Amino acid sequence: MLRIMGLSAVALISLVAAVQAAEISGDYVEARTCDVYTGPCFANGQIGLTGQQAILAWSIDQGSYQGVDLTGMKVVMTVRANDTLGFGSGMVIHPHPIRSVILVDDTATPEQQQALAAFARERAGIVAGDVMRIAAMPIKLSIDHVDMVATLTAGKEIRLETRKLNKGDCVCSNERTFYPPLTNVENSAPAYTVDASFTGRGLGAQWSSPMTRGAYLATF
Repeated sequence: MLRIMGLSAVALISLVAAVQAAEISGDYVEARTCDVYTGPCFANGQIGLTGQQAILAWSIDQGSYQGVDLTGMKVVMTVRANDTLGFGSGMVIHPHPIRSVILVDDTATPEQQQALAAFARERAGIVAGDVMRIAAMPIKLSIDHVDMVATLTAGKEIRLETRKLNKGDCVCSNERTFYPPLTNVENSAPAYTVDASFTGRGLGAQWSSPMTRGAYLATF
């Protein structure tokens, strides 16, 4: 009897998690400090040298998380790892320890800001690592999935701009999406990073990584 009750509890928790995931949706952009759309030869030349940093941003169109309405809210996570972030690429990497900073929409209520931070942690999973800082600031994010144009600013700390990959961005004619997105998303497609930078506190470093084939646009 106790075993049956235990199984029911596990099933109930799984059901609740699935419902929470289904009731929130929006747009996503990610930028890495290495090429994610690249050929294996180029990736071998970058691994261990670049790709330790990333910017992840969610724009919530509608839905709630942990019972808190987050419709219209935005949240950004910036990450610094010990090695190239490339989960699922097939490469041998050792990114831990990973540290992150979460920036939440300053138009959100304190309850919404707490939920936004929890949402980002849950979505990022192991990529979130140790969260060193959570701060509220103005966040502007727009995403055009047709032209693959995304623009993101978070206070004075984050700048990100993408465009569609063009024929001239193909270098070796053997390019593919070598590194998958760092989070669970849908309809992901690679984009060209025009500009991506982090100038904030909490990660022990700041960086800029323009002109790379290092971004993804997606939905969730």
